[in-house]
Amino acid sequence: MRSFVSPLAASAALAITILTINGAIAQTAAEPPVICAPLTDAAPPKLIESCTALIDNPATPEADRLDATITRAVALYSGGQAVKALAEIDAVIAKDPHRARAFRARGEMLRQGGKTEAAFVALNEAIRLEPENANGYANRGNAFNNAGKFDRAIEDYNEALRLKPDFAQAFSDRGAAWYFKGEYKKAIADYDSAIRLDPNNARTYTNRGAAYKKIGRTDRALQDSTSAIRIDPSQPEFFDNRGLDLAANGDYAGAIADYDEAIKIQPQPKFLVNRGDAHQARKDYDRAIADYDAALKLDPKFQRAYNNRGSAWVRKGDRARALQDYAEAVRLNPSDKTAATNHQEVAQEIERLGSLGNQKNLPSFNCATARRQVEKAICSDAGLAQLDRSINDVFLRVVASAESGSHRAALALTRQQRDFIGKRNASFGRPGYDLRQAMEERLDKLNIIAR
Repeated sequence: MRSFVSPLAASAALAITILTINGAIAQTAAEPPVICAPLTDAAPPKLIESCTALIDNPATPEADRLDATITRAVALYSGGQAVKALAEIDAVIAKDPHRARAFRARGEMLRQGGKTEAAFVALNEAIRLEPENANGYANRGNAFNNAGKFDRAIEDYNEALRLKPDFAQAFSDRGAAWYFKGEYKKAIADYDSAIRLDPNNARTYTNRGAAYKKIGRTDRALQDSTSAIRIDPSQPEFFDNRGLDLAANGDYAGAIADYDEAIKIQPQPKFLVNRGDAHQARKDYDRAIADYDAALKLDPKFQRAYNNRGSAWVRKGDRARALQDYAEAVRLNPSDKTAATNHQEVAQEIERLGSLGNQKNLPSFNCATARRQVEKAICSDAGLAQLDRSINDVFLRVVASAESGSHRAALALTRQQRDFIGKRNASFGRPGYDLRQAMEERLDKLNIIAR
């Protein structure tokens, strides 16, 4: 049996820290009054209040009022008010279409909102208006990174660093581009430069740790994860990353403690699956399964949870449930060779043990959790149950065969299967729909493909 962790298993979170819109640090009562200025560390509500006072003051010059509006818009965006923030930026651009900073802010907001093409339009205009501003190139580099155009991103970061050689964030973000290209040593060199210039950026440490892990330096990865947590213990992915580092070093108890912290801050399916993997490594299969169950409750399509829960069922001796989980993992991601191999090996093991005859009247899904009427009908009819299992078994074989030759063909077969199930679910109980006939026809089509 292959390792229970899928090829798309846990990896350290890598993120590009934005330049103009950052999470802010809460002020204490002893701090001086907040000044409405770009790149301040003030909390968004305080900054919004300060900028509003400046904007509403009749004595404020128009140019300062527009700058204050951009700063307030950035604070609004950081505070979760994206629509209002973009409206304020658009109002500034309408009054002064030559203000490059407004276009940079607009581009960053659109980039973070997933509107990459619109972000490029705004960032290109910002660079046209201020071609000597390093932030414009760095921001556009981030957009290229998001678009998967890493060479173009590196070109923009190079220009930003030519204009501003001590630009720590540009070094860090260029490191991310090298990481995405698989140039991990170059990524580490850029992260080193970023940390030298700005030793208090937690995310640069965690990103460098991810690169160290890629070259097998789990000891250095662990050090960087610890540094990130020391600087900013509020980010759950920092604890998750260190948990992965500890697990890679065989310290599963320490890893579980860090996953606990990550889940406490923000429960996410990947944190729960990672903790389940650590429990499984310690042979605590019941706790592992409980974590996989919790992950799937949050995200029923989290493919890795099915594959890894299947492994836990195997180790508990429940091959039938393992087979169901592996089948679902393959259905969700036909290119996952680990899940496909696991499914095949468990099916063969069941057959070798002579258990297949006992399983033949069970459908491909768990009848105990069936909710749809069509599923209940299949569970209550041995013939329909056998048809369902046969359809599933042949489908998995043809998908695995197609995947070896063409990923696109495998995806097309998967879509066909989902369409069949969707139509089956929607049509059951309607006049003229014959469930048995529909299932027999689907099995015939799959058998033709298999031949």
